Amino acid sequence: MPVTNVSHDIDALTLTITAEFAAPRARIWQIYADPRQLEKIWGPPTYPATVVDHEFAPGGRVTYYMTGPEGDKHAGYWNIISVDEPTGFTFTDGFADADFTPIESMPVSTNEFSFQDKDGSTIATYVSTYATAEGLQQVLDMGVVEGASQAIGQIDDLIKG
Repeated sequence: MPVTNVSHDIDALTLTITAEFAAPRARIWQIYADPRQLEKIWGPPTYPATVVDHEFAPGGRVTYYMTGPEGDKHAGYWNIISVDEPTGFTFTDGFADADFTPIESMPVSTNEFSFQDKDGSTIATYVSTYATAEGLQQVLDMGVVEGASQAIGQIDDLIKG
């Protein structure tokens, strides 16, 4: 499992996941920049993602839905804030309805994904910041740590293939 550390800080409103991959930073970057590769790792194995729109540039939007084991669909979106290939990108991530309209009652996070070279491998740091402690706690209660860890774990198989 590539995830090496998970921590959350209710006072700082953050969830931080660190992972290490046996691939160069440019390869890890490609996974997020290519919607077909992103689909293979964004949702956990039991909730695979389908990327609908993928404008991976500042001001762009990525829309997706994850399909559960019973066929249930859960939509979400990214609003891209910045892109610095291949070192990282920032975006807001939120829950959406079937038409990709944000669900105002659900938490939105601001995310910074960063990638650093380490002796031919990549250290990825995923930091999600929430507006409120209640929003962070809500996603923790929904299983975000387990789901994100499983999703990130799929990157190893993708980079081997």
